[in-house]
Amino acid sequence: MASVSLKDSEANCIHRLGERTIAAVESVGDLMLFTLKTLRWMFHRRPSASALTENMFEIGVRSIPVVVITGGFIGMVLAVNSYNQFSQMGMETRLGAVINISLVQELGPVLAATMLAGRVGSAMAAQLGTMKVTEQIDALWALGAEPIHYLVVPRFLACFLLIPMLTALADGIGILTGWLLSTQVLEINSFHYWFHAEKYVMPYDIMSGLVKSVFFGAAIAMIACHRGFRCGAGAEGVGRASTEAFVASFVAILALDFFLGVFLTRLYYVLWPGSLSLV
Repeated sequence: MASVSLKDSEANCIHRLGERTIAAVESVGDLMLFTLKTLRWMFHRRPSASALTENMFEIGVRSIPVVVITGGFIGMVLAVNSYNQFSQMGMETRLGAVINISLVQELGPVLAATMLAGRVGSAMAAQLGTMKVTEQIDALWALGAEPIHYLVVPRFLACFLLIPMLTALADGIGILTGWLLSTQVLEINSFHYWFHAEKYVMPYDIMSGLVKSVFFGAAIAMIACHRGFRCGAGAEGVGRASTEAFVASFVAILALDFFLGVFLTRLYYVLWPGSLSLV
């Protein structure tokens, strides 16, 4: 009897694992179809200027304080932590190169996108989820309107266009605060700070970070809107959709950062074959 019970328990575990795997694959497939439909409507008909402006203000202007604070503390944290390591090797004058290249390539785009996923992505999922629960989306269908065109496309374009600008703002603030802390508190010579920063940080590094942020913004918008449209019933469903939107966006940001980092690094050595490959 004990062996039969154990086999039943193992079968149930395998059954639940299979169900969750199938559900995950179905969710990814549904997200891809949702994305394709959004892109089709984006090129098929231009969204209204009022809806696009409203979403740009909400996503862009209202996110500036969060981005400025995030970028400022990133620069200062990098300066403090890097100085402790570099001072032991007598290389503290190279701090500017480390801070700036870390900001523009990795930490600036990733952390800015993560903060925006928490603020913008969760808000979009909750807003669209509430509209789904209160049957406002069904009302648009009944009136002959396309909800994706009116609700998703403006949000997608706002994220796609503005998150790279917010990332550039975070990079600039981080570079400024890192320089101020390094020169005014850690007493590093300003000339050497900027000399090494200019020597090692190239325009391609800046552009690669901004390219990543474009994909991050598109992923945040698509995941958040998809979770809002697939929201469950009641207040619990809205809360779950908001949480799932942030978690899925964060995972997507990390995954995209890895694959885009590998691709952009290899692209650099294709464009400039004389450089020593690190990948």
